[in-house]
Amino acid sequence: MSVNWSAVASDTAHRPWPAPDRSWVMTMSWLDLLFAHWRVPVELIADQLPAGLEVDTFEGEAWVGVVPFWMDNVTGRFLPNVPGLSRFPELNVRTYVTAGGEKPGVWFLSLDADQRLAVWGARTFFDLPYVRADMDCRKDDEGWIHYRSHRTDDRMAPGIFEGRYRGVGEPYLSQPGTLEAWLTERYCLYAADDDGRVGRGEIQHVPWPLRRAEAEIQVNTVADAHGYRFEGEPRLHFVDRIDVVGWMLDRLG
Repeated sequence: MSVNWSAVASDTAHRPWPAPDRSWVMTMSWLDLLFAHWRVPVELIADQLPAGLEVDTFEGEAWVGVVPFWMDNVTGRFLPNVPGLSRFPELNVRTYVTAGGEKPGVWFLSLDADQRLAVWGARTFFDLPYVRADMDCRKDDEGWIHYRSHRTDDRMAPGIFEGRYRGVGEPYLSQPGTLEAWLTERYCLYAADDDGRVGRGEIQHVPWPLRRAEAEIQVNTVADAHGYRFEGEPRLHFVDRIDVVGWMLDRLG
């Protein structure tokens, strides 16, 4: 489908802070996305963060999310989509941080992708811990997303996600102050280079059109490399689609 990216970039009334006053540089769409979140010990996250970042918590609790989805429309501003390069499955392991208590954002523990050039570009230009994986994602006639990801990159310990998930019910917007708003409504990411220098990358999209979700997860070891062992049932949300524009990193400090 055709996307009006200028409209995406300008629909900013819901943002917790203003969008950058310079031009955005890239586009992407996130499709058939599952948020699966588990509580984790605050100190486990804190021990893995670079200087300048602090764990963000909700009512004193920290969370880590496993997020499988499709990437689409991945390209630079004014550049066309390239068949075979602009669409691919991706799976993120993420948690939540602030920088000096400001601009709560996402910290990625890993980003698995089945696209070699995307992995190289994200590592090179955005300092993100992308790694290669052998992945498969398909939707059946009942709306189930059947998802498989086997990490194959020797820059990170192996990790596997296998299962299926789907959205349930009609889309809705989360309410300010709720856990689901805290988990999802974030408009920046943080990343660090090999020297530990932290950067912040702003993103822009409409408020998340969430749906309730159900999931059957058979294998989930994608966070084992970071010492996480998830316990109990996850908090689940599903998103059919959201279109996103992004800016280059701003180096902090």
